[in-house]
Amino acid sequence: MTTPTLSLPSASTPVSPVTELPDDFTALGRIDVHAMPRVLARLVRLAWRYPWRCAAAVLCAVGATLFNLLTPKLLGDAVDQAHRLVGNGSSASSDAAGTALWWIAGFIVAACAARGTLTGLQGYLGENIAQRVGYDLRLAFYEKLQRLDFSFHDRRHSGDLIARGMLDLEGVRGFLESGLLRTLSLALLVVAGTWRLMHVDLLLGALALSFVPFVVWRAGRMGVLLRLSWERLQQLMSELTRGMEENLQGARVVRAFASRAFELAKFDRVSEAALRLSNRRITLRMGSVSTMNFSFYLAMGLVLWFGGRRIAAGQLTVGQLTECLTFMTLLQQPVRQIGMIVNASARAASSGSRFFEVLDTTPAIHDRPGAKPLVLTQGVLRFENVSFTYPRAPGHAGTARAAVLHDIGFELRPGRTLGIVGAPGSGKSTLAQLIARFYDVSAGRITIDGQDVRELTLDSLREAVSLVQQETFLFDTSVHHNAAYAEPAADAGRVVAATTVAQLHDHVAQLPEGYGTRVGERGVALSGGQRQRLSIARGLTADPAIIVLDDATSAVDAATEQHLRTTLHAAVRHKSTVVIAHRLSSLMHADEILVLDQGRIAERGTHDTLLAADGHYAALWKLQNRGERTPAPAPQEGALA
Repeated sequence: MTTPTLSLPSASTPVSPVTELPDDFTALGRIDVHAMPRVLARLVRLAWRYPWRCAAAVLCAVGATLFNLLTPKLLGDAVDQAHRLVGNGSSASSDAAGTALWWIAGFIVAACAARGTLTGLQGYLGENIAQRVGYDLRLAFYEKLQRLDFSFHDRRHSGDLIARGMLDLEGVRGFLESGLLRTLSLALLVVAGTWRLMHVDLLLGALALSFVPFVVWRAGRMGVLLRLSWERLQQLMSELTRGMEENLQGARVVRAFASRAFELAKFDRVSEAALRLSNRRITLRMGSVSTMNFSFYLAMGLVLWFGGRRIAAGQLTVGQLTECLTFMTLLQQPVRQIGMIVNASARAASSGSRFFEVLDTTPAIHDRPGAKPLVLTQGVLRFENVSFTYPRAPGHAGTARAAVLHDIGFELRPGRTLGIVGAPGSGKSTLAQLIARFYDVSAGRITIDGQDVRELTLDSLREAVSLVQQETFLFDTSVHHNAAYAEPAADAGRVVAATTVAQLHDHVAQLPEGYGTRVGERGVALSGGQRQRLSIARGLTADPAIIVLDDATSAVDAATEQHLRTTLHAAVRHKSTVVIAHRLSSLMHADEILVLDQGRIAERGTHDTLLAADGHYAALWKLQNRGERTPAPAPQEGALA
């Protein structure tokens, strides 16, 4: 018989390769061509939530454009006046031309000052609007993450969500800050300038703007390729964020197995892929901008050549040619900014698609229309022929998934304890999560005091149900704030009472700052058993009507657990209590015990009746108590497991 070997990835294991960017428009088949106008239009609507600021920014952009267009006209008039001054020997005419030149110079200075002021205001307002929209989107994204159901988070890595909420948001905000108003200014400049040039000389104006179609084509092509590169880069940044998050959370595992070199190599490969893609994007953008600038200067040369011939033929004045060339000079900087605008638009389209995908997700678990708050009368929990199958991820068609729970039914009244036991994967934790409606049942129904939990508001339901899970999560704050998390207004006495029941008060009292001691990230300053007991205290502080302990004492030693059972019995004597455990000693005094096997109730009854039945429960009891002469002494009747 051969011994199976475990194959671990080596440092040379390939990661997601960098998608090579095509050199033609075949890329259009790989992206949603409607995403960019859809996303950008949505961003404009978001910006318009601040109408006065938007209107002021648009007016500043229009004003700056008008003063920009006024400068070429004034310079053209100045050249014509200077030409008259040189060519006319009359003293009166010379004085008039000189006076006109002074006036024109003053107007040029005033126009440039006004243009600079309005451009500065436009930039300030644009960034102000972008920051406000970014603030709104950041809050909306965070709020949506709070409402999305467990099935969504089951399919999404937290590192990817962090990248979308931070990096993709910056890509969206950057377009509002640097792309939107620049696009407006450039469009106004080209449209108004076209009208003015065509009015001066139709053919000369056409030559002056002959570079525009080429620039539009080149910018469109660049936009497609940049869109592809930004999409791939955002994916790589998500991989980097995911890897960094996992490495930080699993720092002890990495150190314990001496995997630092492997993790560094893996991170370096993704970083190098992101670097190559960034360099490719820069090369693409600079190459496109260079060719656009070349076409611009070529058009300027044609204007100079053709305009000179027109002047020689007496069909055009020197001032009119100057006006045309000055206008083209003014276009030089905006033409250079086309690359930035297209880059910002492409990034906003790719980032916005990823960002809004999360923002537009409808939670599978939400308040139904007409949902009412839970009205507690007794606190009776009832499962009525409940079956459950985990929902399939969108886009994953195929064979139907196997049901996790089948036809589960029981009733639990206040003051009584229900124990649940079963092999791993039998559906115990799933049953616990259904009570608080983290998932919806596939068949049957769950009621509290006769009210279907699906018809209740989630806030009222989860205020009534406290779920204490085996894998505890503690925030990097004080012991007091962790214990009072479900009830932030709880006073010190209430928190102390809860930690006393959880057998944690004596330890907390010995800490350097008592209940003000920080527990560290994920509670690293506490042992596993202490973290579980703090989690139990958090569940008790909320004072729920129904408390569910999902293997909440698995890391607690037997002696402490016995004391914990006694104090919990007094604390929850008026509550409906569900206890899930692997150690049967934690369940032996429950009023009823359900034995789950592959999602079905295989056995049910009290500890004594299940032992007498000599089935699954009895076999597990014998296995766990092998070598013991007598079972553990039974506390008073009705005690909590």
